[in-house]
Amino acid sequence: MCETIRSEGLTGFYQYRTEPAVTPKQLTRNELERIREVDHPLIQSSFVTATKGGQEAQLLIEGITCAACIWLLENHMAKQPGVQSFSVNHTTQRARLVWSAEQAKLSDLLIAIHELGYRARPYQADDAEKTLKAEHRTTLIRLAVAGIGTMQSMMLAFPLYFELVNDLSPDFIAFFRWFSLLVATPVVLFSARPFFRNARRDLLSRHLTMDVPVAIAIGLAYAASAWVTVMGGDEVYFESVCMFTFFLLLGRYIEMQARYRAGLAGNALAGFQPDVATRISGDTTTIVASHELRAGDTIRVRPGETLPVDGRIISGHSTLNEAALTGEYLPETRQPGDTVHAGSVNGENPLDIEVSSAGAQTRLSGILRILDRVQAEKPPVARMADRIAGTFVSRVLILTPLVWIGWWLAGADNAFDITLSVLVVTCPCALSLATPTAITSATVRLRRLGFLPTRGHTLESLNDIDTVIFDKTGTLTRGELSLIETRVTGSLNEPACISLATGLEKHSEHPIARIFHPFSGATVSSVTNHLGGGLSGVHDGKPVYIGHSGFVREHTRAPQPSVPVTQGIDIWLATDSEWLARFTLDDQPRPDAKATIARLKSLGIHTLLLSGDRSGHVEQIARSVGVDEAIGQATPEQKLETLRKLVREGRNVMMVGDGLNDLPSMAGASISVAMGSAADLTQLKADAVLLNGQLMQLTEAMNTSRLTRRVIRQNLGWALVYNVLALPLAAAGMVPPWLAAIGMSLSSLVVVLNALRLGRTTPDDHQTGHAVGALTTP
Repeated sequence: MCETIRSEGLTGFYQYRTEPAVTPKQLTRNELERIREVDHPLIQSSFVTATKGGQEAQLLIEGITCAACIWLLENHMAKQPGVQSFSVNHTTQRARLVWSAEQAKLSDLLIAIHELGYRARPYQADDAEKTLKAEHRTTLIRLAVAGIGTMQSMMLAFPLYFELVNDLSPDFIAFFRWFSLLVATPVVLFSARPFFRNARRDLLSRHLTMDVPVAIAIGLAYAASAWVTVMGGDEVYFESVCMFTFFLLLGRYIEMQARYRAGLAGNALAGFQPDVATRISGDTTTIVASHELRAGDTIRVRPGETLPVDGRIISGHSTLNEAALTGEYLPETRQPGDTVHAGSVNGENPLDIEVSSAGAQTRLSGILRILDRVQAEKPPVARMADRIAGTFVSRVLILTPLVWIGWWLAGADNAFDITLSVLVVTCPCALSLATPTAITSATVRLRRLGFLPTRGHTLESLNDIDTVIFDKTGTLTRGELSLIETRVTGSLNEPACISLATGLEKHSEHPIARIFHPFSGATVSSVTNHLGGGLSGVHDGKPVYIGHSGFVREHTRAPQPSVPVTQGIDIWLATDSEWLARFTLDDQPRPDAKATIARLKSLGIHTLLLSGDRSGHVEQIARSVGVDEAIGQATPEQKLETLRKLVREGRNVMMVGDGLNDLPSMAGASISVAMGSAADLTQLKADAVLLNGQLMQLTEAMNTSRLTRRVIRQNLGWALVYNVLALPLAAAGMVPPWLAAIGMSLSSLVVVLNALRLGRTTPDDHQTGHAVGALTTP
């Protein structure tokens, strides 16, 4: 950011601020200046977008260690002036901030985050990767120091624990203690430093998290052992301090790796949008930053490069891999006039593209924002877990001194050991991780498959769906005309008729004419377009005509043949003396529509086709795919009334549609799903978007929802049972401090690994959506 400001010659920007700067004591002058730079429009163009009633920014938050940190941040920011919403994704540690720029500066809000002891900065995919690598490296070093300290201290402590060495002189024991103090000191001061820093932050903010009992346990054990070493006494706990720190760091390291494996999908998705682009100006090309591009600019994308913007192809034919957007791994052919999106990978030929939107305004950026919002929104079960965890920590801090007093009054020599075990074993890490990890893994899985939840309640509500309503055109069907039948009525065979029709239609860009463009065409000259009628031309010296029956009837002397009536659109081909063929065009069901309906029925779900099209065609489509019930010629008001009737009957309804006329009924459904081809407003109002148009992913989403609920219940059950059992065992003196550290770490690991099962996908998932079987067992 700073380099951009200086390179643009804007270093005097902040001399003209109209409001006094907030200068919290913990920020240096240089830090404050760097934060103030985010107020400049040039900087905000790369990560801030306009939303209804405010501005939205994507931030990367450093220093988050547990769900309680997120609770603290969200509640603190909710009290700041101008903040409309603030949510943090535990997995990726990214935050979504929506605020009113008229009421607050963005820098003031970032400073409010820093005041709590966290660090916030604009989210950039490259910066996130660098932060991840730095965190990974630092954690490994801390873990290595704690591991070495644990091995060295245990080498000295185990012989004494298990009486493997007898008759040691007091001098040898004192030497062992001093050496253990030397070994444990870097473990406490370096490896355990994050626990003390976080505990201090939490105490200053008057909010308890799991780092508070951890820091107290490590600090008390180390201080008591150092006192005994210097002043004399019976017991030291250096080996427990080192082991506790090691296992805590190991557990958090494993959790960090698991979190980022689930969350890297979002970072990887952001990485699909390149930072630079090749802009064309006349005969020259220039490399520019992607966020500097504006609507109307022209860029060139070479083979193998990723599109940095949304736009329209103006020159070139190629294939694009759009897996980052739709989850569909097969490349799609694109040609001049087609709309393309950032994140797509160009295939074999260069493309010139006219920019329509860039930077934070692209569809890919919108998907990222939706993902962050969904993963940050907490369902009721997650909020309940956070409340339980916070309450549990406060109760443990009250109970721990009572345990020590009780054992001390009872004359127990190991009262301090028992107290340490109680502090360690009851750390509610697993309880706080139970829900957010599962939700993130499930959301990432669905996005990979092309089903994008846009609301936090979507995953949970999908589990209760018992009725699915489909719109017809563009939802259950392809939404485009195709040639479904050729009936020959003259002297030419079918291939010859199609070739002659193509020779005429290739001179037109009408949507009906494009149906014939993929075929090879005969040579037709002197083609004339008759507006509202059809086309005429000359083939082998004879006049030929193609169009609707009324147009053709006007230009041929032969009587029209008698043929069966069809449900589609009829196009006739004829000469001036003969009717050659009738082409029937119609909108066909999607390839996976029939299999999807069958799968929904096997799950006990009632299906309904609700359309505004003519009843005959609606019923025909319904029969062909196996829908239970069909209603045609329905107005938007009638659609909504049908849905409300189902709701009054106690049904939980999912509405799947793609048109603006579906919005009223979609709003009244428990879950609304918009097709990826739907209008922007329809997608905006929906609870989920089917990016790749594969209907089978609806069943996959329902299965994932059911498994997510099951995994969350398993995680919460395990975490609660563990803490309920571990607390009395530790208070009874049956769990030594080192075993308490192992138990707490293993408990967190079980929860994380169980949740990560939700993120597994197989190659078949992307091709057919039939991953149901792999997800039905816990």
